[in-house]
Amino acid sequence: MLLDRNQENGSDNLEVNMTPLIDVSLVLVVILLLLTPLALESGILFHRDQTAVTDSPALENRPLLDVHLISEEAVEVDGRTIARESLLSVLTPLMRQQEYRGVAIDCAGWVTHGAFVNVLDQARLSGADEIAVAGK
Repeated sequence: MLLDRNQENGSDNLEVNMTPLIDVSLVLVVILLLLTPLALESGILFHRDQTAVTDSPALENRPLLDVHLISEEAVEVDGRTIARESLLSVLTPLMRQQEYRGVAIDCAGWVTHGAFVNVLDQARLSGADEIAVAGK
């Protein structure tokens, strides 16, 4: 009952029952706490335009810097194996030397998603304008 009548002393004092309002408010808070991480979750956006890539001969001549993630700790940059932690310091001067700053990143099958995203982030921070993800 929304209103309770207090008839102890003979007067009609009406009191609002706050329990349903508090229950609904707490349920809304819990729902917001659960859904907030899902709304703020970032993702990796890919766009595939195969017709533009295959039809344009100018895109075929652009040199891409090859980055292969060998393991959790090792990355191969144009055939040279380096530690993943030093990837940014190696990629930055290489990006400055190129007119077209493109990177092709490949990953071994057993490497974790976190290591792969870390390499993507370091490639972007080094100055790469476009990043191609090579895969099977």
